[in-house]
Amino acid sequence: MFVRKKYLGKIAKGFKNVPIIVLIGARQVGKTSIMKSFEYGKKTLFLLGQDSQIAELFTDLSTIEHYLQIYLDEKLDGLLCIDEFQYINNISTIMKLLTDKHQNLKILCSGSSSLDILQKVEESLAGRVRIIETTSLSFDEYLLFCDDKLHKLYEKLDVNTPSSALTEPITQIFNEYLVFGGFPRVALEKNTEEKIELLNDIYQTYLLKDVRNYINNENFVGFNKLLRILATQTGNLVNINNLSKETGLPYKVCENYLYLLEQMYIIKMIEPYQTNKRKSIGKMKKLYFLDLGLRNIIQRNFNEIEFRTDNGAIFENQVMLELYRNRAAGGELQFYRISGGTEIDFVLTTAKKKMAFECKYKTLDKAISIAGLNIFCEEENIDEKYIINKNYNQFENQTRFLQGFFVEKVQ
Repeated sequence: MFVRKKYLGKIAKGFKNVPIIVLIGARQVGKTSIMKSFEYGKKTLFLLGQDSQIAELFTDLSTIEHYLQIYLDEKLDGLLCIDEFQYINNISTIMKLLTDKHQNLKILCSGSSSLDILQKVEESLAGRVRIIETTSLSFDEYLLFCDDKLHKLYEKLDVNTPSSALTEPITQIFNEYLVFGGFPRVALEKNTEEKIELLNDIYQTYLLKDVRNYINNENFVGFNKLLRILATQTGNLVNINNLSKETGLPYKVCENYLYLLEQMYIIKMIEPYQTNKRKSIGKMKKLYFLDLGLRNIIQRNFNEIEFRTDNGAIFENQVMLELYRNRAAGGELQFYRISGGTEIDFVLTTAKKKMAFECKYKTLDKAISIAGLNIFCEEENIDEKYIINKNYNQFENQTRFLQGFFVEKVQ
């Protein structure tokens, strides 16, 4: 079993402050494996929330207490893991009662959609729960799944490492990652055709099956069309009026479906950055996918990244993913755009600093200057500016040039 250390560290840190931790994210991103690989150091019991018999145990506090005394620990001193906990009615109340009464009990849960979870959990478990968003594999993790030796090399590299024959094998795997994304099962599969089959399984079996629980049958064709359109608009502003016209779905229905896709962790929409000096254009958001393999199976395009007309959009999407995954607690990821054409791909604001990122899917042989980026950074007192590109790692003209696969090493 491959260990995703970042998530295990977040869980361990969380349990020092709260008794309940919830892993939440799309299906098939590896939440169950993370739960099973977490070592608490005490007795552990793993339960499946989708099992109706297990769900029945949680209808009454005394019933689940008795069950845990038998199968976990007589004093309820240990770790209870509940996979797909959202299928259990009244689960938040029972978890609150359990952890309030038995202070040595820790509960680790997973859920695949925030639609019916976050509000209930936050309201009833205030101060007792930490929610950890779980995504598909980062490039660092993908490299570990694919090639342990290359991963060990990657760990030794930093943002100052120049592109060379040493980094070329990493670039090749990065290019594969941009096409097939980071679902763990897909990463472990070596055969290209089987990777595509697995992605199709995830799309058909999990995404579309889950969606049917939330949309009307008569809108299903329109929803599928909406997904295909969104896949072609990666990195673009979301214009719901245009989406409504192209899909034949009412404006409000399109708006609701975008919300649904965000809550199911299929897409992520980034809000505009409002400056002190100038006003950004409108309030429209930019759209990205939370896994590139899923985006590409919707579009039915698995051509090599170098030969695609959408490689710039895919590259930008990947930069967004790494920045979003690695943002500090309370960090905010936005974009900037004003009339006249000035646009900054990403602005990352943390408690300590502001960083601006421009994505260029180009091979550079020397430093370049982007006037709009320079002006924006000067006007807004941006602490660090980055130009993310295909091959060039260097710090020049107060700008950090960085290869795409190094983005997650940005501190």
